[in-house]
Order: sequence, then C-alpha cells, then structure tokens
Amino acid sequence: MTLLLSCQSISKAYSTRLLFTDLSLSIFAKDRIGLIGPNGAGKTTLLKILAGLETPDTGILSPRKGLRVGYVPQACEFPPLPVEKILVDVIQEDLPAYEKERLAQMWLSKLGFTGNLPHATDLSGGWKKRLGLACALISEPDLIFYDEPTNHLDVEGIVWLEKFLTRESPTYLLVSHDRYFLQNVTNQIVEIDPAYPKGMFAIEGTYARFLEKKGEFLAGQLQQERSLGTKMRRETEWLRQGVKARTTKSQSRIDAAEEVLAEHSAVRARNRSKRAEIDFAATERQTRKLLTAKNLKKEVGGKVLFQGLDLLLSPGSRLGLLGPNGSGKTTLLRMLAGEVEPDQGTIKRADDLKTVYFDQMRAQLPLDLRLRDALSPKGDYVSFRGQEVHVNGWCKRFLFSPDHLELPIGTLSGGERARIAVAHLMLQPADVLLLDEPTNDLDIATLETLEESLLEFPGAVVLITHDRCMLDRICNGFITLGGEEGRAEPEKQEAKREEKPKGKLSYMEKKEFEAIEGKIAKWENEVKELNQLLESREVAQDAKKLNEICQAIGVAENQIEQLYLRFAELDKKLQGF
Repeated sequence: MTLLLSCQSISKAYSTRLLFTDLSLSIFAKDRIGLIGPNGAGKTTLLKILAGLETPDTGILSPRKGLRVGYVPQACEFPPLPVEKILVDVIQEDLPAYEKERLAQMWLSKLGFTGNLPHATDLSGGWKKRLGLACALISEPDLIFYDEPTNHLDVEGIVWLEKFLTRESPTYLLVSHDRYFLQNVTNQIVEIDPAYPKGMFAIEGTYARFLEKKGEFLAGQLQQERSLGTKMRRETEWLRQGVKARTTKSQSRIDAAEEVLAEHSAVRARNRSKRAEIDFAATERQTRKLLTAKNLKKEVGGKVLFQGLDLLLSPGSRLGLLGPNGSGKTTLLRMLAGEVEPDQGTIKRADDLKTVYFDQMRAQLPLDLRLRDALSPKGDYVSFRGQEVHVNGWCKRFLFSPDHLELPIGTLSGGERARIAVAHLMLQPADVLLLDEPTNDLDIATLETLEESLLEFPGAVVLITHDRCMLDRICNGFITLGGEEGRAEPEKQEAKREEKPKGKLSYMEKKEFEAIEGKIAKWENEVKELNQLLESREVAQDAKKLNEICQAIGVAENQIEQLYLRFAELDKKLQGF
C-alpha cells in the first residue's frame, strides 16, 4: 500500500475550546474513509488541516512528496460566472485554452450538466454541489476530502453520488452523518470522540462492521471500569488505614494506588454517554382527523408541481415526502402549514390545530449572538411542558456546557447550531410536526435520538429528508412528487402499515442475526480457555496475570450476555411479536 498522507499527535483549539488533541491518522491509496463524530468534535477542522487549508496547533502533518489534494466544502459557492468558465479557471496546469475547455466540458458531462447552463450563482444547492465535485476532480487529485457531500442532494442525487464516487474517486476521506451513504461508499470508518482513550476509534470495513466493533469496545471499556472500581475500593481502603512505615515498598504501593484512582476516573469519564435529550411537546388531543386535504394543486411559473393530491393526517401518521429537488416538497409542506394557498382544492384543519413548521433554511441567528440568548431568548428560563427550566439545565439537554453560554454562536459548528434550532422546536406544543430537512448537520447520535423522539410523538409528522435511514425507520406512509404532469403518487399510511409483513428484519439485522450464534460460540470458547489458564500454577502465583485474566473473563462474559439479549430481541421481531 502507498502511504499518501499521515499526521502525528495533532491538536487544535479555538480560544479556550479544545477540539481534539494527540490525534494520529494515516491515509493510503485506495482508502475510502468515513469520518464521523459528535457535533463540535472538530471533524471539519480536521478535514481542513489534512487538506492543508488550516494548520494544527501542535503535531506534524506529512504528505507524500508531490501529493495532489482536492477539497469539497459543505457549502459550494461560486462567483457570477458561466459554469464552464468556473471549471476552466480551476485548472492550474499550463494547457492550451482549447484543452482546458475540453476538460471542462468532459467533467460537466460526467456530472450530469446538459443543455444551456445558467451562471454558477443561479444553480440550486444540489447542482452547486456537483459543480464543486467537478472543481475538485478536474485536476485529477491523488486524494480528495469531502465535507458532508450529501448535503443539498435529494435521495436520487445521493444514489447518483454513491455510484459516481465508486467510479471516479478511488481515494478519499469524507465527513458524513448519512448512515446508508457511509455503508455504501466507505471501506474504513474513523470516529473522533472523547469516549475513546486516544480520542479516536478506527475500524477497517463497512459502517455495519464499525458499529459491531464499537459496541464490543465500549462494552469492554465498561467492564474495565467495573474492574478498576473494585480495585480502586480496595486500594482506597488500604490508604485509609495509613502506612506504618514510609518504606520504599509502601511508597510504591501508594503510587500504584494513585495510578489506579486516576485510571478509573479517566475510564469513567469516557464511559459517560452523552446524547441530546430531544422530546417534542404534544397537545395529546384525541381528534382522529387532524388535517384533511382534498384535490390539491399548485403551479409555479407555469409548471404544475402537483395536482389531484389527497391526504389525511391522524395521530400516529408519519408521512414522508419524496421527489427530486424542485418537485414541490417544500411548497406542499408550507401549504400544510398555512403559509401557501393551493391553486385548487381544500385543506380542512381540526379546531385550534397546533402546527409547528421546521424550516430547512432556519432563521439565521446573528453570529455574534451569545449561546445563552440563542437558547433562551426571553431570559434565564424557558417554559417546557408547563415547567420553568433554567438555561443552565436547558443547555445540557443539547450537549452544551454551561461554561460555553457566553460564547458567540459563530464559534459553534453547523451541527451545534442545528441543535439550537431543534431546541426552539421543542418549546412549541404541537398536534402536527412539519419537518423540512431536520437532519442537516446533526451527528449520528443526535439523529438516532431525534428518530426515537419522533417515533414516540403521539401527533402527526410530515417529513422531508434525504436521510434514507430515517425515512425507513420513521415513516409509515409516503407521497412521491414529481410524477407525470404533476401527479402525486400517495401510499395510504394505514394500508402500508397493514401490508407490511410481520417478522421482517432489515438486511443488516438479518446478517447480524445469522452471525450471533457463531459469535456466542467464539466467546464461550474463549471463556473456557481463560478458565483453564486460571488453574495454572504459574498464573496463580502471578497477581498481575491473574488480574488480567479475570478482567478478560469478565469482558467475555459480558459480551455473551449482550449477544443473548440481542438474539432474543431480533428473534422476537422475527416472530412478529
């Protein structure tokens, strides 16, 4: 394997805020690395450091001599120039003008640009992303860094991008929170998170394999905390008894005891799971028909977006809106929110219906606004479910430290600002949630928490998202826009729910279920071999080895217990209970 780029012991902080420290990473040819981690962990900053756009505070960055690097940012913005001119200007090689134009036309064709093209500033977000890809690839870099490449792409665009990366981009490192995308386009996952001893956990293989290995590691780390806790209590008791004579031996044990206390404290801190506490406030109304729409039609600029559309929202409805960009998904959502009137048809709402609309553009907050004022604009307290919650407690629900309340939100990552928007959403009691791309910039842990909250929400949900994992998990009905002559293609929620076969496992769950039995046998065999070692006289006389083997047995037995629990869970689902 050819080493393209490595970094050793790099760290980065902004003011008093430490993003990461002592990170080391190597990138080889043909690596397709997915970089994940919680919001604010420094993923984008790390990407820019590796791409040579920022410098680390400490550590060494070692690119291969002559390495050509490409970088595609989250938001691709361009000057008001023709699309082809943008690409021609990117080419740094000394080539004739006609050759540069040929290369530009070739890459525009590869990325789906056809016909008379508008100026770059007039492109939609999805087409700007494609142009950004072309700008990075036209110089044939050895290594490309992609920051949230699925942002602004619809589901069709994401599927296209998966195929494109596989075909055109052999070596890359990308930041993404799209779980299906990570599964389909990466062969290595790297997570940066304080939950790990070195702040990083890397696994070769798919995202599914990463989840499996991460679970095993965290379970072992939890068992390590328990073992250290037992040892810590024993050493603490010895220290309390006092030392009769300050001998070299007793001082050595004091030093060892302090090391145990410090190690236990560090492991315990890593094991504290941090997730945003997302819980939508519902009105709990019992009305069966919250919103009924009949024969809806909308035309914009002479183009029929949709027509003949009927839908019914009841408590428990979770409707996904599908269709390419520009098909009218956001327009329909705004129509349900009462912001846009239909050209034809009627919308009947239940009396005093409370609708909350989450706008994908989100009201832009001033970057110099303090986090305190962004989370609690009316003072030191927010009203949540009839209770007054102090801003110090409210910020912790969304994984912000009270120490950061005075920071301007301009210092926060995009995902952290997205959590502020979700915090505002939670303060409004609702019968119907209308969510337009709520997943943008959220990390995977927060996405999973958001999904769980939406599944528990008793009202109705209408959702636009490019996150296929969330669509699969949340929605019990779909409407596809962008059909022939604006015809929408609805699937009735109740019918879809009734037709869904019982006992169906997803592809990843099926593979997991089939592998559990072999994993249990492997761990049980390891426990057997470790117990045989305990009977050895050599081990029995070596306290250190004895302790290590006991810890290993504890980890293995914990793994077996977790596997049996997961087996029972999947088997119950398979049986349709």
